[in-house]
Amino acid sequence: MRGHRRLFKSFFNGLIFVTLGGQALAEVPQDELKICAAQNEPPYSMKDGTGFENRIAVALAAAMDRKPVFVWSEKPAIYLVRDYLDKKACDVVIGIDSGDQRVQTSLPYYRSSYVFISRADQDLDVDSWHDQRLLKTGHIAVSFGSPGEVMLKEIGKYEDNMAYLYSLVNFRSPRNQYTQIPPARLVSEVVMGNADIAVAFAPEVGRYIKNSTTPLRMAVIKEDVLRSDGSPMAFQYDQSIGIRKDDNVLLQAVNAGLEKARPQILKILTDEGVPVIHKGT
Repeated sequence: MRGHRRLFKSFFNGLIFVTLGGQALAEVPQDELKICAAQNEPPYSMKDGTGFENRIAVALAAAMDRKPVFVWSEKPAIYLVRDYLDKKACDVVIGIDSGDQRVQTSLPYYRSSYVFISRADQDLDVDSWHDQRLLKTGHIAVSFGSPGEVMLKEIGKYEDNMAYLYSLVNFRSPRNQYTQIPPARLVSEVVMGNADIAVAFAPEVGRYIKNSTTPLRMAVIKEDVLRSDGSPMAFQYDQSIGIRKDDNVLLQAVNAGLEKARPQILKILTDEGVPVIHKGT
């Protein structure tokens, strides 16, 4: 957030922050929007307000004429619906895949893609899983449980990379606990030459690619890929706001707010270095 720290701090002056931790939550007036947020999940969400989804939440609340009230969680964002939204500790979750079955999802407010990341000084301008150069690479850094990890298995590169990937989390098993490689680490592995390529969802790495002093290449993965069993693997996703299934009134208000806040949201994403994809491209 190099160029927007001052602007961002001005957004957050006077906001109300609520942290769950054994204390009862006070009644929240209807002119407030309670936002479920992870307090340590950069670049999406940070308790100091530097996450780009925090800024999107502020823009949405302003468009709805409500005051943003952040309900912070020490847990990863994957638990926000179960442990916060469903328990009515907050009203919305920012950055949910459109159509997520756990919630009602708003109209999409942007669409983005997984990307290949490589050093600009290397001959690895890969933008497709069909590129034969992938088979000749050394390490490929991916997030656990991601489409990138699935495709490493599909192209026969997973065994070559498994020990390397586990080394990035000190050989903790993601099967036994929530374990993930930080997005900044995926990018830094390419910068340092430990990985030839990284594969990540563009919103989680755009900031680090943009701010890198080593020139990097970010290539959007445009096509869905058929896996060996014939099922499609998607690499582009619409992002929405998650709302409880029974809260239709709030859903309508959020949709109206998103339309009003669209210019501010697109500016936030552009400043963050996130490629916004138009459906069908």
